[in-house]
Amino acid sequence: MSINTAEPFDHQAFLKNLTNQPGVYRMYNQKEEVIYVGKAKNLKKRVASYFRSTVDGIKTRSLVKQICEMDVTVVHSEAEAFILENNYIKKYKPRYNVLLRDDKSYPFIFLSDHTHPRLSNHRGPKKLKGEYFGPYPSAWAVRESLRTMQRLFPIRQCEDSYYRARTRPCLQYQLQRCAGPCVEGLVSKEEYSQQVQYARLFLKGKNKQVIDSLVGKMEQASIDLRFEAAARYRDQIGALNKVQEQQWVSGNQQEMDVFGFAYRNGIAVIQCMFIRDNKLLGSKSFYPKVPAQSSDAEVFQSFVLQFYLAGNKIIPQQIVIPCELEEQDAIEEMLSKQAERKIQFYKGVRDEKRRYLDLANTNAEIALESRQSHQKSVFARYIELEKILEFEQPIQRMECFDISHTSGQQTVASCVVFNREGPYKTDYRRYNIEGITPGDDYAAMAQALARRYRDVKDESKIPDILFIDGGKGQLAQAEAYFEDWKQDKKPLLIGVAKGSSRKAGLETLIMAGSHATIPMAGDCAALHLIQHIRDEAHRFAITGHRQRRQKEKTTSKLQSIPGVGAKRRQSLLKYMGGLHGILQASKGEIANVPGISEELAAIIYDHIHH
Repeated sequence: MSINTAEPFDHQAFLKNLTNQPGVYRMYNQKEEVIYVGKAKNLKKRVASYFRSTVDGIKTRSLVKQICEMDVTVVHSEAEAFILENNYIKKYKPRYNVLLRDDKSYPFIFLSDHTHPRLSNHRGPKKLKGEYFGPYPSAWAVRESLRTMQRLFPIRQCEDSYYRARTRPCLQYQLQRCAGPCVEGLVSKEEYSQQVQYARLFLKGKNKQVIDSLVGKMEQASIDLRFEAAARYRDQIGALNKVQEQQWVSGNQQEMDVFGFAYRNGIAVIQCMFIRDNKLLGSKSFYPKVPAQSSDAEVFQSFVLQFYLAGNKIIPQQIVIPCELEEQDAIEEMLSKQAERKIQFYKGVRDEKRRYLDLANTNAEIALESRQSHQKSVFARYIELEKILEFEQPIQRMECFDISHTSGQQTVASCVVFNREGPYKTDYRRYNIEGITPGDDYAAMAQALARRYRDVKDESKIPDILFIDGGKGQLAQAEAYFEDWKQDKKPLLIGVAKGSSRKAGLETLIMAGSHATIPMAGDCAALHLIQHIRDEAHRFAITGHRQRRQKEKTTSKLQSIPGVGAKRRQSLLKYMGGLHGILQASKGEIANVPGISEELAAIIYDHIHH
C-alpha cells in the first residue's frame, strides 16, 4: 500500500463509501505504520466519530492529527470483529492501543494416559492423551506443585525414554519419591493405579476424600498386621495434612479468574488470580503498555480481550472483574462462543468472590507502588550515567552483547536491550554462532554484531550506548564494525571488563577510541545500571547456550546428515544394530544397508566421524 503524504487525509471521501456493517479499521501515519486498530459494530458510525468538530480526549485528538490513511476489513459479526482486532493488535503493536506484553499460554500439570501414567508440566496445545490440571500462573508454580506431588504420591515424573530404558530402580525410588513401575515386581498395577487416583483427586481439590480413603487403608493394614504398609499410609496422611494447611488457599469456587486493577500516573497493573478445583493456584501481575490519557475502562477492557484471545488460554466459567466493561454483553457472548460454554462476568460481588476481589485489588496496588518505586530507581541511575558520560540528550536505548560456550562448542551470542523503564525483552535476541574457530570469542563477537546491525533501518533501534562484555579485544571488534557505519546515528561503544577477582564493583569500563577507563565508585548508581545490563546479557547468553547444548545432547548424529531422512535413519539403525554399530562400521558396511548408495555411505561416514 502506498500512502500519499502530500495532502491530509480526506475523511469525508473515505466515509462516503464506508459500509454500516461490523468490522475492523486500521489507521496509518506518514511512515505507513499502523498507529491504531479498532473494531466497530457499525463501521461508518464509529469511524465518523473520530472526525467530529468536537472530539473528547487529548489522546483521540492527537491520534486524528497523525492519520494519513485508513483501511477496513468487514466481518460477519461483532464476535469476529473482536477476534480480528486482537490479531491485528498482536501483529502491528500500534502505539495508540493498549498492549498486553505477555501473551504466552499458561502451564498445566499433565497426567498421561500410559499403563503407568506420568506426571509432568505442559505448555501449549493439548494434543496428548491424558488429563490437564490448571492453568498455573507460572512454570515455577508448576515445578513447586510437582515437587510437592513427589513427596505425597510415588508417581513417576521421568521422561518416557528414560522409563523404558530402566532395568533397575533409580535414585527417586531409593528416596521413596517413585514407586518404581519401570522395574517389574516393585509395585503392583493396582497399587500404582490407586496412587494415580489419589493424585488425580488431590489435583481436583478433593483432599478430604483422599485423606479419608488413606485413613481407611491404614486401619485395614493395621488389622491385617501389615504394619509397614500402615506406617506408609500414616506418613502419607501426615504429609497431605501439612500441605493442605500450608500450601494452598482453599475455597468453594470450582473454576474462576479474579482480576484486580490499579492505574495511576500512566502505569496500569492488572492482578489475575487463578482458582481451579477449589484452590487458589497463584496469581500474576501484568503491566500492559498504556497510551497517554487512556481511561480505566478502555485499559481494562483491552486487557481482558487480549488476555483471553491470545496464547491458547483456558477461559473459566466465572470471571470476577473490578469495573464494568463497556461492551460486557457482547464480550460475554464472544468468549462463550470461544470456550463453547456459558461465560459470565461478576462485578460488585459478595461473600467469597468479594474477598478474592479485595485480595486481587490489594495485590494490584502493592505491585503498582513497587513498579513506581523501581522506575524512580531506574530513572535516577540513568540521570547519573548521563552526567558521568556527559550526554546532552537523555539516553533512550542501551544494548549489551555477551558470548557463552563450553570449550568453544555450541557458542551463543546474546543481545539485551534496556530503555528508560529497564529491560525491554521484546527486542532481546540470541545468535547461534557458526563457522568460526572454536573458542574464538573475538570472531564470535564480530559475527553477532554484523548479524544484529546489518539491516537496521529504524534509527530508534540504534542504541545510544552499546556495551560489550569483555576487554579491549572484544571492544576492538565493535570498533572495527562501526568504523564504516553509514547511519547518521552511531552508538557510543563501552567495554565492560571484569576485574582480576571478578567481583561486582571492580569492573573496568573502557571507552572506545582512546581506550581510556571510566572511573566509577562501587556504590555509584550508574555502575549499578551497567552491572544490571551486563548481568542480564550474561544470563540470557547462558540460557541460550544451555538450551543449545541440551538440544545437541538429545539430537541423534544421523539427523543432520544431508540426504538421510527418517526412513533411511530407521534402516541404518535397524541393520547396523543401533548408533554404536553405525559408528563402528566402515563405508562398505554402511553401503550394504538397503537404500544406501556408496556415495551416500561415504557422506554418512565422513559426517559422523568428522
